[in-house]
Amino acid sequence: LPRRALATCIAAASALLLAATAHAQATQGVSKGEILIATIQDLSGPVAAYGKAARNGLQLRVDEINEQGGVHGRKIRLLVEDNAYDPKRAVLATQKLVNQDKVFAILSHIGTPMNNASMPVQFEKNVINFMPLSAGREMYEPVHKLKFASVASYFDTMRMNVAKLYKEKGAKNACTLYQDDDYGLEVVRGAEAGLKDIGVAMGEKTTYKRGATDFSS
Repeated sequence: LPRRALATCIAAASALLLAATAHAQATQGVSKGEILIATIQDLSGPVAAYGKAARNGLQLRVDEINEQGGVHGRKIRLLVEDNAYDPKRAVLATQKLVNQDKVFAILSHIGTPMNNASMPVQFEKNVINFMPLSAGREMYEPVHKLKFASVASYFDTMRMNVAKLYKEKGAKNACTLYQDDDYGLEVVRGAEAGLKDIGVAMGEKTTYKRGATDFSS
């Protein structure tokens, strides 16, 4: 994950933390000397390399903020959980962070299906979902006071670029091989919408499972 993106994420989170300090006694995860935040990454699954890089970048920025005195004198502590890129593991991690550790916010949670499964658990306890590592439309739709997303959606990106690519290459047919989950569906729906915009129908479609290495389909 680019350092600039992580810095932006933490800087924006700090603004939320500043607001929270005014109500520290009533805000979960904010005490007199500490602000407790968390991230859920894939540390052992199919995109572990990405998840570990995101975790390291977040920790680096937290350390920098703490070296500069923290937020209104409060040091930030980052908890990390592994979802192995699995929605069930993500829910278990979220339940622990929200109910047991009592974090203020969950930052940069990786994966569309994982966020979709976890957000209801968070929102029940008023815990923010901040700049998840997903561009699913569900990260900001429907609008919710605890949802903070930062990137254009997979749907919109695919809708715009697939149509442009199809015309530029003079393509005669469009087919798709997509991941069989919420993430893949968003991607293929955007592609289909883009093709429809230029009067083209999607041809063959087939899927693969998360973490697959055999793409014979």
